[in-house]
Parts: sequence; C-alpha cells; structure tokens
Amino acid sequence: MKAIIYTRYGPPEVLQLKDVEKPTPRDSEVLIKVYTTTVTRGDSRMRSFTVPVLMWLPARIYLGIRKPKRAILGMSLAGEIESVGKNVTKFKKGDLVFASTFGENFGGYAEYKCMPENGMVFIKPSNVSFEEAAAIPGGSNMALRFLRKGNIQKGQKVLIYGASGAVGTSAVQIAKYLGAETTGVCSSANIELVKSLGADKVIDYTKKDFTKNGETYDVIFDAVSKTTYRQVKKSLKKNGIYLNVHDSSDHDGEKTEEYLFINQLIEAGKIKPVIDRTYPLEQIVEAHRYVDLGHKKGNVVITVEHNNKKEKLK
Repeated sequence: MKAIIYTRYGPPEVLQLKDVEKPTPRDSEVLIKVYTTTVTRGDSRMRSFTVPVLMWLPARIYLGIRKPKRAILGMSLAGEIESVGKNVTKFKKGDLVFASTFGENFGGYAEYKCMPENGMVFIKPSNVSFEEAAAIPGGSNMALRFLRKGNIQKGQKVLIYGASGAVGTSAVQIAKYLGAETTGVCSSANIELVKSLGADKVIDYTKKDFTKNGETYDVIFDAVSKTTYRQVKKSLKKNGIYLNVHDSSDHDGEKTEEYLFINQLIEAGKIKPVIDRTYPLEQIVEAHRYVDLGHKKGNVVITVEHNNKKEKLK
C-alpha cells in the first residue's frame, strides 16, 4: 500500500510517498480502507519537532530520540471497513467509519490502517462527508472536553480566542448549543466564517484587544494557546474560568462517550466540522506547508484515492 512516511524531523519535505506493507488485522481488530485524513497542528509539530521547552525531553522520548519511532503520521481518518478479525462483533465489512488514531501510533497517512475494535472507531454520521468525518477527531472532541471543564450554563458569556481554527470553530458551535452568549476572536479574514457558526459577537484581534473593551466573561477558552491567564484575568468575571488548549492535562485519555455525544450533535445538525482546504495524498507536503503558516480556517483534509475506488466522498 501507499503511505506517507518520515524518517527524520524537519520541514514538510521530509514527508515521502512510499510503498509499505499492507497491515493485516488481528483477531480483535478492523482493517480500514482510508478515504480521508487530516493535517493538524499536532502533525506539523511532530514532523518538525517544535514543542515547548518544558515538554522537549518527554516529547523526544515519546516521539523518538534521534528519529521518529512512528514513521506514519495522521491522527484521524475516515473510510470503510475492509475486513475484520475473527473476534470482532461491533463492525462488519462495508461499514463507513471515522477514527482517532491518537492512541494507536497514528498512521492516518496511508491507504489502510488497523484499529482495535474497542478503540476510537465510530460509525460515520450519514449527514457528513468523508472529508468532514475525518475532521471530527481532534477539533470537535477537544472543544467539547474543554468547554465541559468550564461547566457552561445557559446564558453565560463565553469567549473563544482563535475561533476560526479546528478547535475554535467547533467550540463556537458547541458553546452556542450549550446556551452561552458566545464571542469569537479571530482575524479580519475570518469574521464572516465565525458569524456563520453562530457567534453572537466577533472581535477582530488585529483591530481590537478584547482585554481592554471592559467586557467580562464567565469562560475564556483560548483554542490556539496565544494568551495566558495573567493577560486575560481582568476580563474574567468573579469565579470565571480560563481554559487553554495547550493545558497538557487535558490531552490524554480520549473517551468513547465524547465521540458518541459529538455524533449526536452532528446528526441533529447542531454542529458541523469546517473544512478549509483539501489536498490529495500526493500533495501532503503542500498541505503541511499551508498548515505551517498558521492561518488555516477549521481543518485541512487529505483525500486518499484507491485504484479500484469508485465511491464518491459523501
């Protein structure tokens, strides 16, 4: 099968399209034919090994001291069950699914990926495309996890900083679903996008500093980790909560329940993943270059074409 591999850390050009051995599912695994995957900031950081100084050593141990331990990146995917192990009961050949590969050594940048039956694999909502389904892991569940930590109540004022990114676009929609008066902070180019997601107010950070507008909020969620508590504390109400997406304590332990809840919201039309650009697998280097610029709106998706594939990505 074809896969994108990297054998050293560096710029997007370290990613190479190669032929590798197609995996075979174990007794309790499913083999997924991958139709779509994504390029996230996490993929970019792992490829280039750009991590905060305090995380350098543990990240190096996890990812690989001298070279990457896991040659295939890609933390999410959507596709079709190709085959199942003899003990699998939850899925069958032909099921359309999406999955988070975060806890399964990544591997989304390939034509096929084996996943445990009881891993983060879920039936694809029928009202989203494969491109949108691949974008569910990461952005949507991360936004849900943080906003739940904020214990948002109906009528509270919530500010989402970085409202046009993968996490931010989901956070705006989820905050609105929870009944919050939602303010999004983004650049001029993304104001209409954030408004379209349901934000009650949108602040252009290139023209106004929300910390100086006299407004206070019950919850401030920084979805791009560009602020600190010290910078925003005057904009928090008494007992207000500050959340930062790079709080490492909230990145571990994906929960099945989170994805099931997100699925329910998607199927009910309450939220929808936002897609910025789509690239074929062969153009993964260009996709990484774009993500490295730091201006993506929502998600960047990679499509994986199979020689015998006739299905439309919908």
